[in-house]
Amino acid sequence: MWRRALLYGLALAAGTGLLQWLDYRRLARAQSETVYVVGVALVFLALGVWAGVRLLGHRAPPAPPFDGNPQAQAALGISPREREVLELLAAGLANKEIAERLNVSPHTVKTHVARLFEKLGARRRTEAILKARELGLLR
Repeated sequence: MWRRALLYGLALAAGTGLLQWLDYRRLARAQSETVYVVGVALVFLALGVWAGVRLLGHRAPPAPPFDGNPQAQAALGISPREREVLELLAAGLANKEIAERLNVSPHTVKTHVARLFEKLGARRRTEAILKARELGLLR
């Protein structure tokens, strides 16, 4: 009995496989142009990826570490704390936010900003940041 059921199951599986294969052949004939276009597109995609990796795979040498131009910093007399304030100004933070980050009072930040303006010869934050970038104090 088990043998008969097994043979019957195998015959059904073979018949189903044959029907699927015939259906695939009919689909391949009816959609042969689409199948070829997709095949060519996949070949060109693989070729493009290979060529891109091969031709553009080299990496540029790493940029030298940013030192913040210590000579200009010393010449202008900018202290390390003023440099921290300058970096946070360039990040777009307000005086209150800078004070919170550095654990100082907002009045102290105002004093540092005023001294930075004086040392950089600037009247506004944007002008101070621009001059600091020109001098190489900021990235």
